[in-house]
Amino acid sequence: MSDYEPVIGLEIHAQLRTRTKLFCGCPAEFGADPNTLICPVCLGLPGALPVLNRRAVEFAVRLGVATECAIALRSEFARKNYFYPDCPKNYQITQYEVPICSGGRVPLGGEGGATVRIKRIHLEEDAGKLLHPSDDETSSFVDMNRAGIPLVEIVTEPDIRTAAHAAAVAQSIRSILRYLDICDGNMEEGSLRCDVNVSVRERGTRDLGVKTEIKNLNSFKAVESAIAFEIKRQETLKRDDKKVEHATLLWNAASQTCQLMRSKETAHDYRYFPEPDLQVLEVSAETVERIKQSLPELPSAREKRFESELGIPEYDARLLTSSTDIADYFELVTRECGDAKAASNWVMSEVLRELNERRIEISRLRVTPEHLGRLILMVKNGAINTPTAKDVFRTMAETGTDPQRIIADTGLGQIGEDAELDSLIQKVLDDNPKVCADYLAGKEKLFKWLLGQTMKASGGRANPKRLADRLEILLEKRRRGG
Repeated sequence: MSDYEPVIGLEIHAQLRTRTKLFCGCPAEFGADPNTLICPVCLGLPGALPVLNRRAVEFAVRLGVATECAIALRSEFARKNYFYPDCPKNYQITQYEVPICSGGRVPLGGEGGATVRIKRIHLEEDAGKLLHPSDDETSSFVDMNRAGIPLVEIVTEPDIRTAAHAAAVAQSIRSILRYLDICDGNMEEGSLRCDVNVSVRERGTRDLGVKTEIKNLNSFKAVESAIAFEIKRQETLKRDDKKVEHATLLWNAASQTCQLMRSKETAHDYRYFPEPDLQVLEVSAETVERIKQSLPELPSAREKRFESELGIPEYDARLLTSSTDIADYFELVTRECGDAKAASNWVMSEVLRELNERRIEISRLRVTPEHLGRLILMVKNGAINTPTAKDVFRTMAETGTDPQRIIADTGLGQIGEDAELDSLIQKVLDDNPKVCADYLAGKEKLFKWLLGQTMKASGGRANPKRLADRLEILLEKRRRGG
């Protein structure tokens, strides 16, 4: 065990799924041509005044209620002043002293009921985006389409102690955002961005060390790798009696290292002051209660239900509930086949493998829950065996066809008639007289080889248990000279 203890906190920026930006009517879309979704308000032109997006406020309250935060019935916006080319107003409208949500927690599931505390959740607008052409080291371009996009920033308390735990917390937050349908959580497109604060201290002490902030983390793997690297770097500095500098770092995925971006700013560097163009934000207690009553079943509750009502193991339940779409799909498959464990096995193996290989969301999978449920029933009823079912599944994923039609068209139905099985077995035994004789002489391990050859001869269509039973009977007949 190391002499040092890491102390980690997360700052997650989530883009809210509103139709328009936070303070103007420009579309909040991804992928449009650069600088086509802009107006005087999001560009900060003189005389342009912000008008708050009501839907964004409701989404922030929705997240706050889901994470058991205290909802401020009166909160304030502030100006965070800084100059950067992608910040058109030279300030960002955000919340500082009085955020809309504070004091919540992120449940992580499992029997231990582990949680990480949330310090605050606040609303703010996004900045633009700098583009750096790879073939031109002297120029950069600015796309302001993202300027003004509504964000919530979720700031955790420094309760996290390992890199793996930090990645799990970030995944849990994304899962909650998706269940609430307020953010798509797509890290590749930048709609979910994670910064981490890392410090180390001597184990057993309570004082916090000097922290660094790591930016540019666009995957959960990057979150875990960057934190692990920074913990090791800070521990090395401390062992060598060197000082850890307060700084902002960038994660370089290519070199798997953290690189200095700038010395770390503090709050007074930004000269926060109340936003003069916006009134105090008031949210009624009735609105909070209405939102509370409208919440869907959240990941941790659904996980517990899968365990208690469906008998799904904790690990399986956590994986299945990580995405609301996957959880919905699993429940529909279970409803069709009546076997939650079998449905879980198929979803966690074949379905997730198909999604990963094709790099698609489950909404684009051509295998419907009803078709997969019927396929599972056919395996349970002995119509086909599992290897054949997996072949059928792959055809279903290619064509979207009902499994019964695929089996009928290709003749993949399981062989269950004794006469047909006996014929296959007799041929294998006749073709392999030495192996058969060695088995009858006492080399019983050869039974599996003979069974495998017979299954192969059946094209994988034989019922494995029935085939083994018939093979034993026919071998015993030969032993007796029948």
